[in-house]
This record gives sequence, structure tokens and C-alpha cells, in this order.
Amino acid sequence: MEDLVNKVFAEDCIKGLNKIPDDFIHLILSDIPYGIGAEDWDVLHANTNSAYMGSSPAQAQAGAVFKKRGKPINGWSEADRAIPRQYYEWCSTWADEWLRVVKPGGSVFIFAGRRYAHRCITALEDAGFSFKDMFSWVRQRAPHRAQRVSVVFDRRGDVENSEKWQGWRVGNLRPTFEPVLWFTKPYKMGTTIADNVLKHGVGAFNEEAFVKYEDSPDNILRSGFSSGESGLHPTQKPIKLMQALIELTTQEGHIVLDPFAGSGSTLVAAKMLSREYIGFESDMVHHATALRRLQQVDSTPHLFKGNAALANSDNKLDDKKSKQLGLL
Repeated sequence: MEDLVNKVFAEDCIKGLNKIPDDFIHLILSDIPYGIGAEDWDVLHANTNSAYMGSSPAQAQAGAVFKKRGKPINGWSEADRAIPRQYYEWCSTWADEWLRVVKPGGSVFIFAGRRYAHRCITALEDAGFSFKDMFSWVRQRAPHRAQRVSVVFDRRGDVENSEKWQGWRVGNLRPTFEPVLWFTKPYKMGTTIADNVLKHGVGAFNEEAFVKYEDSPDNILRSGFSSGESGLHPTQKPIKLMQALIELTTQEGHIVLDPFAGSGSTLVAAKMLSREYIGFESDMVHHATALRRLQQVDSTPHLFKGNAALANSDNKLDDKKSKQLGLL
């Protein structure tokens, strides 16, 4: 399978996954689209509401942190309220293929967003996965986008209600965490996890490796970006975070798949940990970024000896070397 592993395919994973054999992948680790309209590629429904992804004066004043209009929690129309169900239907278009390609006992980690994570869980359970657990990844920085209600009344010239509703806001509290969903593919009935580990190499988790990245074996994740690492993709995740999840569930030589590869952080983390990798990314700009980052890891292999180049302060790359690698 040399024509398949250690490749990033410039195509939609829903079409590309059919080239992967059954029971071939040890781990799927992917930051999938959240379906909340963060960017054009994150619109996963057929709703043609012209206000969706629009803008307002308040958004323009807020700057890049709040570029496009999403939806109030109760929606604006019957079509808007169908979006969660349509997200489930979108997840269902690829969930069966994910189940097919993962080895029995193998894990799937999905960054799915808070709003529709339950729909993703249901879609994968309906496909045949077991929902094992949910991590909470605590982000280093999170914008607070809740508009003050008093501002609305100020624009209307309603001084009385502006004063009455001081301190009240429209929106959500600061989104300081993101859920990471952990699924497993059921292994053969009548066997044990120990049997499955011997046959397929997966099913248990490596606590000793995990605590190189996190302070304790908890389902709260705090691994963040190294200095200057972010900025390559709108929803980029830290390499260190991906390494923690890869080492938790796989061994050297195992195959890690990212069907929504983005700028390649999962693939870079896998390569740095001596895992094989397969990625799919349909956006040509992000695909090129992922290739560049992987090639730069290749060009300086002496900097990546050992299993956790970014695991702790003793063996983190300094900023100068990281920038040379294109990781920062």
C-alpha cells in the first residue's frame, strides 16, 4: 500500500475513502466542519436564507473575530431550525465509510463543535460506532462575541430600556472549551480487549504516553499552541494536542487517517511520532500548506528523533527552528 500511506490527497474524503481497504486504519483523528457557518466550507445545509453568513454594523466594528452572521439559538425560520438535522445527515454521508476502514477496536477522535456535537454522536452511533467518551479541550484564547442588549436600545433612542438592561447580553458566554468526541469500532463478539490488542494492535490506551502531554490522565485537555504556531487555518489545532491523542491510542508504525486534513496538523503530528498517515483535503490552498509542512519535517529529520518532539519544555523546538520548519 505504498501508493496510499504517507499521502495527502487533494480530494473530497467522501469520494476518496473508497480507495482505503477494510479494517486498515488504526486511528482517525479529525477536526471536521462544525456546520455553524464559520466559513463558506462550513455551510453544510441547503438553506438559502439570504441573511445567513451576512454581516451587520456591529460585526464590522468587531473586526475579524466576528466576520459573518450565524443563527440565533431558536433560528429565524422553519428552514433554519432544520439545520441541526441536516448536519446529522451530512455526518451520515461519511460515517459508514469511517466504520469500514477502521480496525476493530480502533479509535476515532472528532473535534465537532459544541452546538451540533450531539448530532455527530448520533450519526456515528447509527453507523455502528460506540461512543466511548468526550474530552474537553480548553483553549488558550477565546473571543467573547455576546452583544450588549443596551446597545440595541441605544440605537433606537430608548434611554430607559438601555439603562434597565445594562449588563445583559445576547449570545453565549465565552467559549473556552471545545468537545473532542471519542468513538471506538466494536471488536468481535466473544473476544476481549486483550485479544483484540494482540490481533489488531488497538483497543487499549497508553496512559503513560498521554501524561507526557497532560498533567494527569483526565479527560480535560490543555495542550496549546507553541509560540507563533497558529494562523495557518481558520480552525487550526495545536500539534501537541494531536500528538497527545495519537500517542494515547496508537503505536509506532500505525496508520493515522485525517479525512478533513486542513493545514495538516494531525498528519505532521503523526509523522513526528513515527506513525504512517493518510490525509484528504479538498481546498487546494490548505492542501499545499499541509504538503509544505510535511516536507519540512522531512528536510530536518534530526530535529524529530524520539516520540514527542513537542511534548514538554525539555524537548520543545525553539521558535527559530520551528519557524524554519514551517510549523510556526
